Amino acid sequence: MDEKPTPEAVTALFTRSTGEYMFARWGRPIAPVIFGVDDATLATFKGAVQAMVALARHDVAETDPELGANLMFFFACTWDELLDVPNLGQLVPDLAPLVARLNAAGANQYRFFRFDAQGAIKAAFVFLRMDDHLSQTPAQDLALAQAAQVMCLWSDTAFATRPILADAGGVGVLRADIAAVIRAAYAPVLPQFSSDASHALRLWARL
Repeated sequence: MDEKPTPEAVTALFTRSTGEYMFARWGRPIAPVIFGVDDATLATFKGAVQAMVALARHDVAETDPELGANLMFFFACTWDELLDVPNLGQLVPDLAPLVARLNAAGANQYRFFRFDAQGAIKAAFVFLRMDDHLSQTPAQDLALAQAAQVMCLWSDTAFATRPILADAGGVGVLRADIAAVIRAAYAPVLPQFSSDASHALRLWARL
C-alpha cells in the first residue's frame, strides 16, 4: 500500500512541464465509445471506465446530449489511419499536423481534452497506436491505465518516471495514491477546474 503522498507530490501531479498548475475533472456523466477493437477488448475497456467512474463516485451515461459519446478511444496500427476516420478532424483541431507530430515523435499514445465554459472536462479523445510495447501489454492493464488517465487532467509529466499502475503479483492495479487522488478530486466541495496551486492542498487534505 502506498503511503499518503505529500502535498508537493499532489501538486506535481497537476503542474505542467511549462510550470503552470492546471486541474480539471469531468463536469458531466461519461459516455464512452471504443473504436478498432474486438468485442472482448471492448468489454474490458468499458469495464475499466466503469470502475474508474465508480471510484470517483461519478456517473456513466449511454449518451451525452451534446456530443453523443464524450469519451472516445481509437486504436490504430499507424497514426495515418486517423486521417481516414470520418469527421474526426471536426472533433480534433489540426488533425493532419497532429498526426505528423505523432509520427515524428514515434509516440504510441495521445490524449486530447475539450472543456466546458467552466473549465471542466466535457470530452476526451484517446488515441493508441498498437506498437510492440502496447501490443504486449495485457488488455486489462492497458484499459485500466488509459481509463485512469482521463479521469482528471493530469500533468504531462505526472507519470513520466513512475507508471500509473502498480504490479500486484503480475496483475496491474491502480496505484493506491492515485486512486486516493481520483476519489478526492471528485469531492463535491472541490471545484471542477482550478489553475490555483492551493487547490492541491485542498485535494491533499481529503486523501
